[in-house]
Amino acid sequence: MRVTDLQDLAAVARHLREEQARLEAEEKARREAAARREAERHQFSRAVGPVTRLRDRNLARLRRPLPPPLPVQHALDEQRVLLESISDDFDVSTLLDTDDQLSFRRPGIGVEVTRRLRAGHWSIQRQLDLHGLRVDEAREALGEFIRTAHKNGVRCVRVVHGKGLGSPGKSPVLKSRVQRWLVQKHEVLAFVQARPVDGGAGAMLVLLQPVGGRQR
Repeated sequence: MRVTDLQDLAAVARHLREEQARLEAEEKARREAAARREAERHQFSRAVGPVTRLRDRNLARLRRPLPPPLPVQHALDEQRVLLESISDDFDVSTLLDTDDQLSFRRPGIGVEVTRRLRAGHWSIQRQLDLHGLRVDEAREALGEFIRTAHKNGVRCVRVVHGKGLGSPGKSPVLKSRVQRWLVQKHEVLAFVQARPVDGGAGAMLVLLQPVGGRQR
């Protein structure tokens, strides 16, 4: 800016004063804003006064809520039932001993086991009577009976299937099916036709696996 006379010099001086005033006003506004922020930051401590930290925090220790119980054992039992389902189409003929009573013993079980079972060496601890049941009802009842007996540590049971005297053709409808079903149950070590005093041709004596051990 070129100054040519006193009037121009006065204008320059006025401009400088205005610029100086603007800068001072901005600086004042910044200081006031900073002071307000500082005052707001300490407003709570000034209101409540001096604060002493507690030595004992006195916090309640709450136990975390436990997750809802899951029916794991029920699911395992259901899965086991499915795995242990017994079939009517299972061919049992090659697994039975070819004696007059078609007894059964698992591989590795000696023939003396079926002889002792037939002779009454093990006392009968439980009994299942299938009289009057339809085939599907009898199959389900037998599976549950064997499973529960084994779980409870029972060794010898009697399964009454009947002689078939009241059925068409006078033939034992359930006898061959019961043999087929028992062979498929892993809890069963052996079975024989019952002695006459225990039901004869209308029943079977079944020897179950010992719980947590092996047959000797």
